[in-house]
Amino acid sequence: MNTPFGNSITTAEHAIALMFALARQLPAADASTQAGKWEKNRFMGVELTGKTLGIIGCGNIGSIVASRGLGLKMRVVAFDPFLSAERAAEIGVEKVELGELLERADFITLHTPMTAQTKNILSAENLAKTKKGVRIINCARGGLVDEAALRAALDSGHVAGAAFDVFVEEPATANPLFGHPNVVATPHLGASTTEAQENVALQVAEQMSDYLVRGAITNAVNFPSITAEEAPKLKPFIALAEGLGSFAGQLTDDPIEKVTITYEGGVAGLKTKALTSAAIAGLLRPSLVDVNVVSAPAVAAQRGIVVEEATRAARSDYESFITLSVTTAKHERAVGGTVFHDGKPRILSIKGIKVDAEFTPSMIYVTNEDKPGFIGRFAGLLGEAGVNIATFALGRDREGGSAIALVSIDSPAPDAVLAKVEKLPGVKQAKGLKF
Repeated sequence: MNTPFGNSITTAEHAIALMFALARQLPAADASTQAGKWEKNRFMGVELTGKTLGIIGCGNIGSIVASRGLGLKMRVVAFDPFLSAERAAEIGVEKVELGELLERADFITLHTPMTAQTKNILSAENLAKTKKGVRIINCARGGLVDEAALRAALDSGHVAGAAFDVFVEEPATANPLFGHPNVVATPHLGASTTEAQENVALQVAEQMSDYLVRGAITNAVNFPSITAEEAPKLKPFIALAEGLGSFAGQLTDDPIEKVTITYEGGVAGLKTKALTSAAIAGLLRPSLVDVNVVSAPAVAAQRGIVVEEATRAARSDYESFITLSVTTAKHERAVGGTVFHDGKPRILSIKGIKVDAEFTPSMIYVTNEDKPGFIGRFAGLLGEAGVNIATFALGRDREGGSAIALVSIDSPAPDAVLAKVEKLPGVKQAKGLKF
């Protein structure tokens, strides 16, 4: 079991504390004063009131930091692809793109997980886009900021200060940021308060007591609340739901506004809450790697994503069918599938086009115009690149219309190969998928 959100306030408060420390140079001033000096004119600080606080990642902790920043009379802007406009308005922040945040923020604080998309989100290139004199705080994950590039920006004076609680390598006995006079460093103290440790201890004790006394399972890290009788029936459909969510999540780059999951036939009589949790976990995991089937619904709610369930009698040729539909400001995408008698989940519908494919570790998804010659050119290009095709599923809406190819390959396709596929005549999109 885990104890989600038990140390959220503590981590948010540490970020605010580091922001104050940067603004008023408190660690250096303390060391100087206790050394017997009285360098009053040396430590000229800045006020927080009226400054712009930029928050990268406005989930549970980020939203708490936002509320504290607003209480300090700061202007708060936030970049988070999963933050809806409604949720931003609710917590009183202005939702912006990353580029605008970098240009406007006087203080930047990071509160996002480490993913392929967020690694070095403050790269040398992005640090150069920040306002001169910006101060940067990281209490989230080491590696969100290019530490060497940040040191160079500090040395040049473009960045006025940095306060870090997390580092690429921990324990951090050496680091490019260490030794700089405008850097404040702490040893990963985000959760280190008496209250946070008590909250976590009490929560896990209560959860274990509920399990031992009543058999209730809460916040299990590897499975939702399911009885022993339900598990064998649910397991393959959980895999299907998570796979459909992962498929949609890997193809969705815009902020998600709503997710609708429709259960048809026999699956509608199962514990759909567990299936929905698995689907949302699959949907969010490409961007938020730490999400699991327990935390996914709460994480989605924090980001203002509306999750709807619907159940109905079977309307297709299949005894059970699950359809997952994702709505963004720009489009709506639906994907559906079922579990065959062999227990293997299969994708059977993408954007209303019929296909038939199993989920495999490495796949390529292509949308193209239904014209002669595509399959030969596509397969030939993969062959030239040494990418072996395991299975090849095709579908189209009508003759000469839009077509889909869902191809299972033996190893992940290199980005250079996918780029060549996208340049083939008639191809609209080519995307590598992992399951």
